[in-house]
Amino acid sequence: MDKKNAVSRRAFLSSATSAGVVGLGLPLYLRPGRARAATGLADGMIGGPVGFDGAERYQYGPDTPEGRAIEAAKALKAAGKALERIVLGLSDGSIGQITQPFPAGAPSIKDLWEAETGIILDIVGVPNGQEFTKVMQDISTKGGAFDIYAVEWNRLGDLAETGGIVNLDEYVAAHKPEWDDAERGYVGGANGVNLMNNYRGSTYGVSLDGDFQTWNHRTDLFGDPNEQKAFADKFGYALAPPKTWKQHDEIAGFFHRPDQGLFGSTDLRNQGWGYTNWYQRYVSMASPNQFLFNDDGTSLINSDNGVAATNEYIASLAHHSPDAISWSWPEQYGNFAGAGAAMTCAFSNLPKFLDNAGNEGSKVTGKIGSHLPPGREIDGGLISRSVLWLNLSASVSTQSAHPEAAYLLLQWLGSSRIYSWMTANPGGYFDPFQLSNFADPLVRQTYHDYHMDVVRETVKRTVPTINYPGATAFHNALDENLVAALTKTKTAEQAMADTESEWKKIARRIGEDKLVEAIKANKAAWPSVIDPV
Repeated sequence: MDKKNAVSRRAFLSSATSAGVVGLGLPLYLRPGRARAATGLADGMIGGPVGFDGAERYQYGPDTPEGRAIEAAKALKAAGKALERIVLGLSDGSIGQITQPFPAGAPSIKDLWEAETGIILDIVGVPNGQEFTKVMQDISTKGGAFDIYAVEWNRLGDLAETGGIVNLDEYVAAHKPEWDDAERGYVGGANGVNLMNNYRGSTYGVSLDGDFQTWNHRTDLFGDPNEQKAFADKFGYALAPPKTWKQHDEIAGFFHRPDQGLFGSTDLRNQGWGYTNWYQRYVSMASPNQFLFNDDGTSLINSDNGVAATNEYIASLAHHSPDAISWSWPEQYGNFAGAGAAMTCAFSNLPKFLDNAGNEGSKVTGKIGSHLPPGREIDGGLISRSVLWLNLSASVSTQSAHPEAAYLLLQWLGSSRIYSWMTANPGGYFDPFQLSNFADPLVRQTYHDYHMDVVRETVKRTVPTINYPGATAFHNALDENLVAALTKTKTAEQAMADTESEWKKIARRIGEDKLVEAIKANKAAWPSVIDPV
């Protein structure tokens, strides 16, 4: 290939946009620069979708986060300070929520952004599970392939420390995203923002997902009079979704009937996923939380509570599939859809996909319920905790020529009106996490009324998994030792001791002062909710 005449994909697309090639297939009212008069915007609104009942819920005025983002992006473009296009690297499974129109009569989110700003949104699909690898490759090689990276939220610390993503504080102050709005913003207000978007007190990401691990159960089993009687006769209390881990394990054992194709509980146990369920057992062992680290950075898991949580985790294999250690979420979802489990803990989208009349392969449509995570009675209160895991967070690359314009796209996408419309779209797996999402009729229709209130309350009880420097290494060490305990190559005591030893090495490698600062900042995101017994 003649390097002198080589043209990069990005350069070609930019020149094509300038020449007017891109966008000719759009409807007239969506073409960049077209006036949007008489297209159905409500009085006082400057933008948002039209063409379907309820569209006004997702429209915005000039003094809203979405409106400010659109007006600022247009101003930057007019001044020559914005890219002709913004390149967003995004997990394959979520692209549809941006590119597919929803509901009938609506534009797609991608088309709407392009129509209102004149800036093309170029989405590059990334295979699920390879997001972090692709981003680190772009950063280390200075490839400059993307303006925006979307990766798991707890990679923020590692990415920030590489210098590969932009500290967004300046743009947040200028454009006022209002993520902590008391009526529309993140659950938990400022604490929720700290949990989802921040690292060491600064904003490095904009959350585009709500992967709060949520518990589901089979209402047909729990509501069966014969099952209710048999359970009450055996355990002396009424069959109901469990409130404590003791109840959970008893109920799971009661329903575990592998000879009938039914497992008691299928919360995951495999490498890379299972330790989130160990987390739930561990962090609920003290009030208000059993932390992973002291404020001085020393590990707390090599303790009586750490060993007890690990022993519970091992014992719970008794009511799982014999192949539990190799199961990931595809096997989990497939099994639950086939009526193969009484309970499970999964992403909050499980009812969206499995309690769905359009899913002809699901045997549990109309038979799914949701409940808060099990907990423990401590000092007269119930400590019930879940975790946030694999949540996609978008960050601006320091290699972007116009990072402010890229941030403005994220403010627009991640603000409550557009995000509610986006997460209601069944075309992908961006899940709800904002107050406005849980109240939105389209979102509630997609995710089901019975589920939305439970997810909102689960969010209030969610602890962060490790999201400071070394997060990947910390989790790998924990993960490997838990798998060793599950396979009985180590005792619970050995697994926790070896994890602590590895964590000490990681802390020294990344810098103990830096770690302590991140641990203290991270604690602001831990919940304080204590339920009545």
